[in-house]
Amino acid sequence: MEEIAIKLEADGIIKKDISPGKGEFSPFPDGTKVKFHFRTSLCDGTVLDDSRTMGGRCKPMELILGKKFKLPVWEQVLTTMREGEVADFTCDVKHTAIYPSVSLSLRNISKGKDPLDGQRHCCGIAQVHSHHSMGYPDLDKLQTNPQPLFFTLELLQILPPGSFQMEIWAMTDEEKLGAIPQIHEEGNSLFKSGDIAAAAEKYYSAIACLKNLQMKERPGDESWIKFDHMITPLLLNYCQCKYLQGQYYEILDHCSSIINKYDDNVKAYFKRGKAHAAVWNEAEARADFARVVELDPTLESSVTKEVRAMEERIRKKEKEEKGRYKNLFTYSGKASAAATTG
Repeated sequence: MEEIAIKLEADGIIKKDISPGKGEFSPFPDGTKVKFHFRTSLCDGTVLDDSRTMGGRCKPMELILGKKFKLPVWEQVLTTMREGEVADFTCDVKHTAIYPSVSLSLRNISKGKDPLDGQRHCCGIAQVHSHHSMGYPDLDKLQTNPQPLFFTLELLQILPPGSFQMEIWAMTDEEKLGAIPQIHEEGNSLFKSGDIAAAAEKYYSAIACLKNLQMKERPGDESWIKFDHMITPLLLNYCQCKYLQGQYYEILDHCSSIINKYDDNVKAYFKRGKAHAAVWNEAEARADFARVVELDPTLESSVTKEVRAMEERIRKKEKEEKGRYKNLFTYSGKASAAATTG
């Protein structure tokens, strides 16, 4: 223990044990999977991220050692811990400068968004020195002024290599490409069986994987376009799941991103039109539905059905609102009369 502490301190890391954990130290060979909870704080105590509360879910972080995670210091400190151990680690800036981009990815994932959303097409070092907004004031401030960070980690589980099924994010680029069609089909099967949430997870996993591969290509190059064409149908399937889950604004964002690149994508217009209708954007919905018919006249009957359903919902809403206003005025009139006679 003392030897570990000395090595860590020599590298700008101070460890403080909170709870000792159990069993012997693991050798942590490459390929070991670790599950852990983390809380990241500034040295003044301000909490930046907490895996127990991110996205409203108490979901632990998972890493496979040796896969070059963007924040190497986590692998370094986790391999000094026993299963069940809780410890604090104060880490120098040289270990934490990349944290804003890591945090942005984790926050995006917790909200069901693209983990690379908001990050520029550049290497990690370039991102450290980039001053574009990340969409979070605390991360913008930390990116502009890197500082030591305080990590509280609880190591929940250590899984030796070969004792678990490799997840897509831990695969090599070649393995990922080979796995995408299977994951797509698994998502389709789950959707057909009615497990919409699980299907959305599958589609999202495949999208995130392809986005990661795409980031390594130059935008507009043949390989970049190839990945984009693979992402588009997965994203449309994901949007269908989000529609059934009532996540209409997410659909508007994703379908708009597709249309901005491919303005002849009928499915994107159709799904966006339905989402607009669901959130009472009548004019926008009509415009999208009109574009659908323009691109594919055979869908006119389907579009007519959606427009009629939207109009019926609008009439019903207007009727309910008139009833509420009528009751409000009736009540106000009775109250005034009662006050006068009193």
